[in-house]
Amino acid sequence: MAGTDKKQATWGGRFREGPSPLMARFSESVSFDRELARFDIQGSTAHAKMLAHVGLISHEDRDAIVQGLAAVLCDIEAGRFEWKEELEDVHMNIEQALSVKVPAAARLHTARSRNDQVATDMRLYLRDACMQIMAYVEALIAVLVDFADANKDTLVPGYTHLQRAQPVSVAHHFLAYVEMFARDRQRFAQVFEEVNVCPLGSGAIAGSTLPIDREFVARELGFVDAEGKPRFTQNSMDAVADRDGFIDFAHACALCGVHMSRVAEDMILWNSAEFGFILLPDAYTTGSSLMPQKKNPDSMELVRGKSARLQGNLHSLYAMVKGLPLTYNRDLQEDKPPVFDSMRQTAACLQVLAAALKGAKMSPARCASAVADPLLLATDLADYLVKKGVPFRKAHHIVGALVAMAEDMALPLDKLPDAEVLALDPALGSDWREVFDLKRAIAARERPGMPGSAQVAERIKYWRSRAK
Repeated sequence: MAGTDKKQATWGGRFREGPSPLMARFSESVSFDRELARFDIQGSTAHAKMLAHVGLISHEDRDAIVQGLAAVLCDIEAGRFEWKEELEDVHMNIEQALSVKVPAAARLHTARSRNDQVATDMRLYLRDACMQIMAYVEALIAVLVDFADANKDTLVPGYTHLQRAQPVSVAHHFLAYVEMFARDRQRFAQVFEEVNVCPLGSGAIAGSTLPIDREFVARELGFVDAEGKPRFTQNSMDAVADRDGFIDFAHACALCGVHMSRVAEDMILWNSAEFGFILLPDAYTTGSSLMPQKKNPDSMELVRGKSARLQGNLHSLYAMVKGLPLTYNRDLQEDKPPVFDSMRQTAACLQVLAAALKGAKMSPARCASAVADPLLLATDLADYLVKKGVPFRKAHHIVGALVAMAEDMALPLDKLPDAEVLALDPALGSDWREVFDLKRAIAARERPGMPGSAQVAERIKYWRSRAK
């Protein structure tokens, strides 16, 4: 029949001619899903072993297929593999390459579909991605804890609304980030747990009439619980249509990106001449092509920018899935680029952020100058009045009046004349200035979650012990 040799090799039996060149280019996914090659071969190896285990292929064919798949993986890793667009995707490229090496490869696709095949590949990918990201998060946490420990005696203003609020230690500030990233690590661990369920055996939509052993495959691929019991999906339609794990992974990346962006924003502000609290290393800053004096915090700005990209990937997945009927639809081919990109960008940002902070140095003199502002202890003065029996609302009003007085007299709050201060309210005693002692202020905050020195030291000890 004319055109028969141009038919698609894997599904072209009912077609009189193959796709047009335009359609072939439009529909291919091998340009990006080749990233799944290692996991595709891993899944195919387990599937071949299962087919032999239940007697659907011979042990000789199994061994030939397994050895052939290993050889194909070697070719891919060595850069010798020729990816062919006309074969559409990673699965068919690998299967066709295997067929050249092993005649028995024609039996490999028994009792499976590309639908459950790619679902399995992606769960294997996501497990691996979660483990990698968790390691990068742990490395960043270690850097943050070290930075906190090295700067535990340095105080800075804490800010609300970007206005000076109350004094905190640099350590307490950086340990706040540690709390965020610890939650991120837990989220990736939860995604790992969610995707650690084997969909292979679900077929295209309704499984297979052949006597497959799904428990065997699940064990082979490590889809097991803490007790080693196999975990596999319980509804074949959900198994091939489900993209929750993709979305949850992208969400974990996006929220981790938000946290990295907040660190980056603080570092951008602190590194500016107006703040001058921190000096970022030369290796993670850049200059200007015009202005020779510039040292720009590009690493932090890129982290901040890439966080938006991570959010975009998440929204792409939500929009893609929201209106799809069961089960598989070709729209889902586009689910992988956002996931792959989220993995790459999150990993890169975590590494860059850790490296930049590892080389950063605080500027104690600039920090001391900023934290010497007596207005940072205005709330402590209100607390002083509360301890004398003044209701807090009244104490707040009294201190507010003192702040207004200091503004009118163009004096620091702690330099107001005693006569003016003591005349304002009888609760203000001659010892009111003692409030304006930073060491005293920090020492008064030794309750759980506060920036007292002992509390901070305890949290540093906790995070170090957790890392062992």
